[in-house]
Amino acid sequence: MAGNGALSGAVIAVAGAGGPAGRAALLRLAEAGATVIGSDNDPERLAEAVDAASYAHGGATVVGDTVDLLDREATRDWANRIEKDFGRVDGLVHLVGGWRGSETFVKTSLDDWDFLELLLIRTVQHTSLAFFEGLQRSERGRYVLISAAGASKPTAGNASYAAAKAAAEAWTLALADAFRKAGGPEGPTSAAAILVVKALVHDAMRAERPHAKFAGFTDVKDLADAVVGVWDKPAPEVNGTRLWLTEKP
Repeated sequence: MAGNGALSGAVIAVAGAGGPAGRAALLRLAEAGATVIGSDNDPERLAEAVDAASYAHGGATVVGDTVDLLDREATRDWANRIEKDFGRVDGLVHLVGGWRGSETFVKTSLDDWDFLELLLIRTVQHTSLAFFEGLQRSERGRYVLISAAGASKPTAGNASYAAAKAAAEAWTLALADAFRKAGGPEGPTSAAAILVVKALVHDAMRAERPHAKFAGFTDVKDLADAVVGVWDKPAPEVNGTRLWLTEKP
């Protein structure tokens, strides 16, 4: 299957590859023919996700790197290593997630903000800075951020989470502007795009709560399809855009 897909020959990094969304993305990107390099801070979880994608698509190259994305130099080394080992880098899919909330606005713990700022913003800063030049060198470079509808319509108990997601979106849109400027009069050749979900659902969640409706949630397999779809359109069409996978608030 590898070699004939829509992303045949592409080299794509996935940050946060060990979670359910990361696992689905590795599978779908491998199916589309890409060489996939996943990273996660949990080596065991990452190894399971990489093995699953490798077994499902025997001809695909799927590898894992345990990288601390909170370490800027380690993140830069990872980006450089990918280009050195595979000759190019055509994408970074940012799936590092995490959530903390509170019952009410006044009960918000700023410790939650400190945690989410690192997980949801700092990792975006480090990956985007590390991968910018490599993605700009690619003829089909893409930086894909997964965000949440709550960034556009924060609720009282979700102040820290929504603010962190909004900051990550703003940073990614600044990256998109950098791609636009680098492209000059011809327009950008690489793109940064944001995929917006309400929340994610996967098979294990459905098994645990068989009667739950998960209204407006995006299945991780559909998210993975949407990630691959970012490469289907020309860079100028997707650069700096929010692609909504749930209703706009």
